[in-house]
Amino acid sequence: MISRLRGRPAGRTADGLVVDVGGVGYLVAATPSVLRRAEGGAEVTVETYLHVREDALQLYGFADAEERDLFTHLLAVQGIGPKVALAVVSGSPSAELRRAIASGDSGRFQAIPGIGKKTAERIVLELQGKIGAADLPALSTAAGTTAHATARDALVELGWSPAEAEHALAAVDPDLPAEERVRLALRGAA
Repeated sequence: MISRLRGRPAGRTADGLVVDVGGVGYLVAATPSVLRRAEGGAEVTVETYLHVREDALQLYGFADAEERDLFTHLLAVQGIGPKVALAVVSGSPSAELRRAIASGDSGRFQAIPGIGKKTAERIVLELQGKIGAADLPALSTAAGTTAHATARDALVELGWSPAEAEHALAAVDPDLPAEERVRLALRGAA
């Protein structure tokens, strides 16, 4: 199993980032955080997951071990393959996704392209016991997730798609109350 790569970015393709490690170029389908790190051309360290299929070996790259762990948990959910799992992990910080799972916020996952209501509910249901909020601060877990869900639901009620609402809320301070988040998201859209 290839668990980590450290090397220089050697290029990008439609399929991902090429990391040159000792003269060998590894093609890694990576999260946006890894791609941002690689923009400078300096040496990068990428946590990886090797997905083995009958016809291919595919490397997936993550900024840290927490992203990779969440990715592997998502692969255990029925109907979630590596491309969808990568999209989920790429959509939000791992801590926010863990909070959403712990609090049962399936709407957070519906905003991700390729995930419908049933799949989002299955993610929450199957991972709630495996990925708890034990390592997350208890108060901010409930308050932060509730405020985010409330703000997202308010924007959806105003006619926004869940994906548009998530995108707008990503640019807003996560420590603000729900009403302020909605106000700032609406101002940003104007």
